[in-house]
Amino acid sequence: MHIIDNIKLALTSLKSNKMRSFLTMLGIIIGIAAVIAISTVGNSVTSYVSNMMQGFGANDIFVMVVKRDSKSEMTAEDIRKLSVDGLDFGGSSSSKDRAESDYITTEMVKDLCREFPDIYAVNLSHTVGSALVTNSGKTSNAQVTGVTAGFFLTNPIDIQAGSFFSRMDFSDARKTCLIDASTAEDLFGSSKDAVGKEVEVSGDFGNTVLTVSGVFKRQVQSGMMMTGFMSTMLYVPMNTSRGMDNSVGKYTYIEISTQAGVNPDTLKAEIRSFFAPYFSGSRSYRVAVFTLENILKMFYQMLNMITLAISIIGGIALLVGGIGVMNIMLVSVTERTREIGTRKALGARNSAIRQQFIVEALIICLIGGAIGIALGIGMGTLATNVLGYPARPSVSGIVLAIGISTGIGLFFGYFPADKAARLNPIEALRYE
Repeated sequence: MHIIDNIKLALTSLKSNKMRSFLTMLGIIIGIAAVIAISTVGNSVTSYVSNMMQGFGANDIFVMVVKRDSKSEMTAEDIRKLSVDGLDFGGSSSSKDRAESDYITTEMVKDLCREFPDIYAVNLSHTVGSALVTNSGKTSNAQVTGVTAGFFLTNPIDIQAGSFFSRMDFSDARKTCLIDASTAEDLFGSSKDAVGKEVEVSGDFGNTVLTVSGVFKRQVQSGMMMTGFMSTMLYVPMNTSRGMDNSVGKYTYIEISTQAGVNPDTLKAEIRSFFAPYFSGSRSYRVAVFTLENILKMFYQMLNMITLAISIIGGIALLVGGIGVMNIMLVSVTERTREIGTRKALGARNSAIRQQFIVEALIICLIGGAIGIALGIGMGTLATNVLGYPARPSVSGIVLAIGISTGIGLFFGYFPADKAARLNPIEALRYE
């Protein structure tokens, strides 16, 4: 019998038992849908994060003070411990177990910039704390953060009204600030009305009156940690923030932006050598230097592990579906025993009988796989839209799903097909 005739015969058999055929396909559909959905989500998140991170400091170098027993490469646990501004890794900057030699100081940063002309800017930030921002009886909550000019290279903001800090704002520790649009609307009614006006900022650090220099668009905080939350921030010049809480220039984390065309891996090794003498006298802490590639690699590993775990669950569903296909094909062989006997009596070869039932099993799996692919893409697209990422179905995942469907049809369809091919025609004709 020609392959086309086998396909037509298989489709006719499926139509005559629609409910049974659908229930047989259900395991295949669920398994394929699960694999496609998670691969779509994983592919979308990976692509989005990769593009976002490439736009935010693709060549940046991160310097961090870590425990001496920490691994040289960043781990998921290291990342978890790192706070949003990086100042709390391995203990806060006010940690009692730290000596003066356990910090990166402002003097070290200045020496670093003088020694390496390939450094374009150094991103430093200092969290003052949560504060209540007040103007004419109206209030708003914000996180007060002191920053250097280099901070906005890796954490760019969109100024809607007013301007960035000036050079004099940084050098003279002027009491000026940048607020986001939502805070400006809460306190002044609009962004334009906020520029040049004063706000009172109060918190555990005391009360300070600041002048609004500019208003920026409220944004998703990207930065190194990919936190992805909407944050209400109030930025002040670094020296201004030091005056607000009487702190000194000591850091456990800095971010370095390199000049265009500089190989960050080469500079990374040189920076590690630069800091080594400063921390040679510290028994507990050392400096770890890493690049964005280290973080992305760790992120991809975590995402791949999650994808693998869910794919295994989908694989179990596929296994159950394959067993269901084998079971229904065995039932089909039993129901069509007399038909098989008649065909063999008329001269049909064992290979033709075997091919007929394998094709039928393949059709069941491929139809189930097609439904599963469509359902998986739909579920994955819905999930990525809910998460706020652009949907990117995985082409390799779809090809793999088709291959798996074909493999299941061949593997689980062969035994019933071989059983049908080996039937004795005389005994098959006698079967009631």
